[in-house]
Amino acid sequence: MEQATYRTLEYDRIRAMLADCASSVLGKERAAAIAPSSDRAEVALRLAETSEAVRIAGFAAPPLGGIRDLRPMLKKVKLGAALTLDAFVDVRSFLYATRNVKEFFKALETDAPLLKEAAHGLELLGQLERSLDNAIDEHGELRDDASVELRRIRRERAAAEARIKDRISAILHAPEHQKHFQDAIVTIRDERYVLPVKAEYRRFFPGIVHDQSATGATLFIEPMAVVEAGNDVKQLTLAEQREIARILKSLSLQVQKEGATLTANADVLAQVDFAFAKARLAERMKATEPQLSDGRETKLLAARHPLIADENVVPIDIELGTRFSMLLITGPNTGGKTVSMKTLGLMVLMAQSGCFLPVAQGSQIAVYDDVYADIGDEQSIEQSLSTFSAHMTHIVAILQKAGPRDLVLVDELGAGTDPEEGAALAMAILERLLAIGAATVATTHYSELKTFAYTRDGIENACVEFEVKSLRPTYRLLIGIPGASNAFAISQRLGLADSIILRAKELIRADHAQFEHVVSDLEQQKRLYEQMNADIAERQRHAEALEKKVAAQQADLDKKKGDLIKKARQESAALVRRTRREAEDIIDQLKKQFDDQGIHARQAAMQEARRRLTEASEKARPGIVGQKHLGKKIDLKTLKPGDSVYLPKLDQKGTVLELHGKELEVQVGSLRTSVRAKDARFLGHAGAGGGETLMNGAKAPLGKAGGKHAWASAGNGGTGVYRQSGRGTTDLLGKTATARREIDIRGLMVDEAEGVLGKFIDDAQIAGLGEILVIHGKGTGALRKGVQAYLKHHASVLSYQFADQTDGGTGATVVQLK
Repeated sequence: MEQATYRTLEYDRIRAMLADCASSVLGKERAAAIAPSSDRAEVALRLAETSEAVRIAGFAAPPLGGIRDLRPMLKKVKLGAALTLDAFVDVRSFLYATRNVKEFFKALETDAPLLKEAAHGLELLGQLERSLDNAIDEHGELRDDASVELRRIRRERAAAEARIKDRISAILHAPEHQKHFQDAIVTIRDERYVLPVKAEYRRFFPGIVHDQSATGATLFIEPMAVVEAGNDVKQLTLAEQREIARILKSLSLQVQKEGATLTANADVLAQVDFAFAKARLAERMKATEPQLSDGRETKLLAARHPLIADENVVPIDIELGTRFSMLLITGPNTGGKTVSMKTLGLMVLMAQSGCFLPVAQGSQIAVYDDVYADIGDEQSIEQSLSTFSAHMTHIVAILQKAGPRDLVLVDELGAGTDPEEGAALAMAILERLLAIGAATVATTHYSELKTFAYTRDGIENACVEFEVKSLRPTYRLLIGIPGASNAFAISQRLGLADSIILRAKELIRADHAQFEHVVSDLEQQKRLYEQMNADIAERQRHAEALEKKVAAQQADLDKKKGDLIKKARQESAALVRRTRREAEDIIDQLKKQFDDQGIHARQAAMQEARRRLTEASEKARPGIVGQKHLGKKIDLKTLKPGDSVYLPKLDQKGTVLELHGKELEVQVGSLRTSVRAKDARFLGHAGAGGGETLMNGAKAPLGKAGGKHAWASAGNGGTGVYRQSGRGTTDLLGKTATARREIDIRGLMVDEAEGVLGKFIDDAQIAGLGEILVIHGKGTGALRKGVQAYLKHHASVLSYQFADQTDGGTGATVVQLK
């Protein structure tokens, strides 16, 4: 692109801002040299890289410190020169930075394929890094153990210096020499240890004079006693310097050997630093990532000129390349026309450089091959060119080079000459640019161009808003409405006589006045519609907020409903499990009694089972009156044989046969038993018809009729007493009497069949059956396999096999019970 365009749009200031955001010299150089690209794929890659850096910088700061510019050092070692210790410190810092950046991206969990791939290309030079660490300490000094020879030399030199200090100290503190010294201190001259001796006592101190004071009163003498030792120190110092030079040369050769790798690593670190510089610039500008349009569509929302302070900038919406490829902006001077045009041009340059834009989310921008700008007064005295000539020279050059994928920005088109000729020339130039197909933004004051835009497809009028009452521009860009000059209103507000303004209105052409009136009406309608749109948007936001609130409440209700259902299911499942466990305990106890323990043990077990089942039944039906409350306490004085009594423990009624003190012999069905009188309840005397006469005059329960509870009629106005029979005992006896040998489980699922079959086996055992027949059918065989797998592990099953053909063959299984 043209360098003149960069200067016109102040692109260099963006470069400077970007360089200021870089952390290293390498990053700053890359930022200062950045240039827009016209390749859409490359622009998309640049923006993607910036997007990754912005995403990473949002939660983690990359370790970019320590990146040094090694190019001068690499150039020196390439020529065979040895580097200094300071240079090696920079090289080591660079190696540390390389390792830190590589490890940072290796541990990074954020999706950043471009930057991760770049960091993956960093090559760690572990051998060189270890060599530098072994030779140079954290203060940048050469270590004593950088080599065996250096350690020996420094140790010997230290010992020689210590001997010198001891000898000089002895001379310095000798009592006979105290008056000979100017000061009782040891100093160094020409790297030799000397004493400050007064000049008049020179003869008392044989040795070498290395220096004297400015007045000549003090001589700095190296005593002969330490001269030889000083010579040794000097030789060791020279040896040390030679060994240091050898070590630095060796390290320099290692750096030279890795020169290509260091250069490649420097390029990668510069790329990473530059990417995060763009991220920092985006943060400073509060910028967002623009969408790249596939065609020529550009639509910037709330665009802010990046070089105008936040407190002064006015966001504008710019549209180009959608319904029109040319935008004609009109309006008064200092209204913001040029700033609007520069904002668009600078946004294009920034986007094509890979920078985020200070625009609202949802903005999109096209990629242009080139950007041409003719903005400002370029009058040249040296070239004898007027303002009009300078502009026209530049426009001629633009028309010769502009293509259909370029962006052309022209300020005050046709200005600086006769208005009619300038307007006609401007229309001709716009027609040419329209024919070329270049995206164009032009500013003008000519009313003829406003009409011209209405009569041509592909051109749209726009204006910068101006508040007539305050005589101030609002700097807002209004697309679709041409701007009025407002010359009369401005002049009147500034104090021009009304008579002059009235005369001016008489002189203006009628069509022009009508056009200005139409423009004014359009602007008013524009403001009205904007206000209406703002109200609608506010109502819409309110409605959306209410929808979100209702949705949240509904979600909360659904959650509470689900929690209640889940809790109820859990409680129900727990109740079922508890009931099953109790029933299984009862059945297990009953099974254990059906062995050779004897009839008494079985009866006791059955009585205990009846009691537990009765209690469970009463707990499950808390509102029903239990039968154990029937009758009243027995009075032995009135009790006679033949009277009816109720035995709660057996849950049966019986007839008194004999009385033996406090014990009764009672006939219960075919069973005769002895019970204590306190364990029985009196029902009625013998001879009462229609059942036993109760103490309250009611009839006792007559027993079960058809499996239902029966009622005795209540006499003497008494209330009937409901007697719940011993359901567990009745069921048990009923199962014994009506037990079946076979069960049909066809049509059930395996898990359903297991539950039904387990209960059937328990009932069969209680009834004393040794063999049962399970009819499961043939079908797919899934039910048969599931049933036989269940029988295989059942504790009460002795064996099982398929039934005979007469009993169903493979469609049924005969089970032998233990």
